[in-house]
Formats: sequence, structure tokens, C-alpha cells
Amino acid sequence: MGSDQIQLRAADRETAAQEGDHLKLRLWLRALTCIQMIETAIRARLRAEFDTTLPRFDVLAQLDAAKSPLTMGELSARLMVTSGSVTGLVDSMETDDLVERKTHPADRRSTLISMTQRGRALFDRMAPVHAGWVDELMAELSPAEAATLHGLLGRLKHSVSAAGMGEP
Repeated sequence: MGSDQIQLRAADRETAAQEGDHLKLRLWLRALTCIQMIETAIRARLRAEFDTTLPRFDVLAQLDAAKSPLTMGELSARLMVTSGSVTGLVDSMETDDLVERKTHPADRRSTLISMTQRGRALFDRMAPVHAGWVDELMAELSPAEAATLHGLLGRLKHSVSAAGMGEP
């Protein structure tokens, strides 16, 4: 094979798979690679445009979606990370006046996390830009292909959950 026929591609998780490998293994590696590529692009853009991180965006997005304050446990579950990871993140976001903690009125041992006005203003600026980036990164998928992939990934999510392996 001549050098002009060799296709070079950046090393990623998928490069570990060979054409003859189990199809579902290759599928898993391709999905993981796609997610990592999207996350890398989004992380870089959030840093460049908003001087923030993906985890901070994710916290604000979950608080926005909840429409009410969340406990640390609820926030951890929604983010699919340990409560220890969320504690440090919320600490720094509280210092930057993006979120606030309040004692849970029904359970004094529990803390509720909510967005501050500053956090809300930042999220309201970031959310539509973030959505545009996701659209751009997935631009080669037609609406029908995106809907099909969404449905298939829903089935995969159900399969993983049914196997008892869906917990982070």
C-alpha cells in the first residue's frame, strides 16, 4: 500500500478496535470516541467564550432543568458523579456567586443548591450558544438520522439499565 493510500487518523479510543473485532465492542469504542470529541470541543469553547468549565455549565443546566433547588445528592445523581466531586465544584461556584446553599426546610441535615442571579444570567447567556455548538458538531446528521440515533441510544440506555449496569 502506497503512502498516498494510507489514511492517517488521530489516535482515539476507537483506534484500539480492529475491523474483525466484535461489532458491539467497536460500537462502544466509537460512541465513547464521539462523546469525548464533543466534550473536548465544548470544553474548549466554554473556556474561550465564557471563561468557565463544562462541569460548571452542567451544574447550572441541571439546576435550570429542575426548576427548583436540588439537594447535593440529587445534583450528584443528575450529574452522574459522586457527591464528593460535586461538593468541591459547588464550593467554588458559591465563592464565584453562581450558586447558593440553603438549609433544607424539611431536613436540617440536607442542603439545597440553587442558582444566584449571577448564575442565572450566565446560564441564560451560555445555554443558546451551547445548543448552537452541539448543532454545529452534529451538522452532518439529518433530522431523521438524529431522531433515529436518539431512539437507538434510548434502547441502548434501557439495555444497560436492565442489565443493572447503569450506575456510575
